[in-house]
Amino acid sequence: QVQLVESGGGLVPAGGSLRLSCAASGSTLSFSHMGWYRQYPGTQRELVASIGRDGTTNYADSVKGRFTISRDNAKNTLFLEMNSLQIEDTAVYYCSAVSYTTLNQYWGQGTQVTVSS
Repeated sequence: QVQLVESGGGLVPAGGSLRLSCAASGSTLSFSHMGWYRQYPGTQRELVASIGRDGTTNYADSVKGRFTISRDNAKNTLFLEMNSLQIEDTAVYYCSAVSYTTLNQYWGQGTQVTVSS
């Protein structure tokens, strides 16, 4: 069973930075895609950024130039570097991974990011 455990969320003033981490129980090379999603209260999760097995990245327009996704396959960890944080970035952030072989999508438990004015 794949387990994804996020960490690094918290309270930060607008303009500040946070780095989210997602530790996977298995090798990150077993995943075709990994990504970060966020969810506002009462809404569906939306994609923030994703990274393919080959390192190809994709970002939501709202975070381009501010967020950077990366993966360390040696440490089986996914990261999201968030800079110039805005109040609108306040949400619960979830790590996700898609199995390369089964295409099952797995989720972490989520970590709260709160940006204050």
